Amino acid sequence: MYDLYLVTGATGFVGRAVIAALTAKGASIRALVMKDDGLSALLPPEVCTVTGDVCDDASLERFFEGANGSACVIHCAGVVSVASDPGDGIYRVNVGGTDNVIRHCEKRGVGRLIYVSSVHAIPEKPKGTEITEDAVFSPGLVRGDYAKSKAIATELVFDAAKRGLPASVVFPSGVIGPGDVGKGSMTSMLLSFLAGKLPLAVKGGYDFVDVRDVADGIVSCSEFGAAGRGYILSGHYASVRDILDAAKAALKLKRLVSFLPICLAKMIAPFYEKRSIRKKRPLFFTPYSVAVLDSNGRFSRRAAAAAFGYSPRSICISVRDTVLWLKKTAVRA
Repeated sequence: MYDLYLVTGATGFVGRAVIAALTAKGASIRALVMKDDGLSALLPPEVCTVTGDVCDDASLERFFEGANGSACVIHCAGVVSVASDPGDGIYRVNVGGTDNVIRHCEKRGVGRLIYVSSVHAIPEKPKGTEITEDAVFSPGLVRGDYAKSKAIATELVFDAAKRGLPASVVFPSGVIGPGDVGKGSMTSMLLSFLAGKLPLAVKGGYDFVDVRDVADGIVSCSEFGAAGRGYILSGHYASVRDILDAAKAALKLKRLVSFLPICLAKMIAPFYEKRSIRKKRPLFFTPYSVAVLDSNGRFSRRAAAAAFGYSPRSICISVRDTVLWLKKTAVRA
């Protein structure tokens, strides 16, 4: 354990799970939170918060004040989007913000940096071929602005590790689980399904991992991961049908959903995305999300298992806990 953990993106889906995992270990935590972020109230009272932004150097100076070799920085902050055009902000935060964090880590000589990247930063291999962390990270090798921004940021972290910064990278797959108050794409889909507003879904699937397992993996990586190494934190492959069936089983529902073939979904997705934007609804059915469900979702987690005993729970448990949380908290679509 480190004397101090500095967590960026502390009020995000993964960030709050990391805070919970660290709090359970009795760690001393300093969290970076955006100004007027209402979710900061969800953080445990013992967590010290610093108002700031990874894109603002002055606030990072305050955040890193006193940090040294006994401090671990867990960089969770980032923009996640399945939109076709997420805007320049995704690069400003994911790339520029990461570059800023790296610079302050090097300046203070911190004991460890853990960067939370994404499996989307790893170039895809043909279906049936296992994807590992051993890859070249370049925006030209992946598709979509989210993946490109994470690939660039990942490359920056590994370059810093070559310069001597004790940095590791974790690559979560599709993160699901309870506590997603920001309503990510899978949570939005489940909300629509529970509300009886999901008559159609897409055939296909991906590797999904519970946010609690990701958080535990991140904390374990900070203790036992090797500097300059990357670790995939994947879960299990599941189709959209599998996820909806698990939700039905958890709540004993008998809803019917028709499943669109991928080829048809690709034709419809651009129009649905525009409709969702126009009506200011959460995006979960977009050309990018459909492409992901049609991609190779076979990821190896052997490196994480060998280094720090990483072992994710089943998809059924994750979906059950998610829908029970949604029902309990009365979150609406």
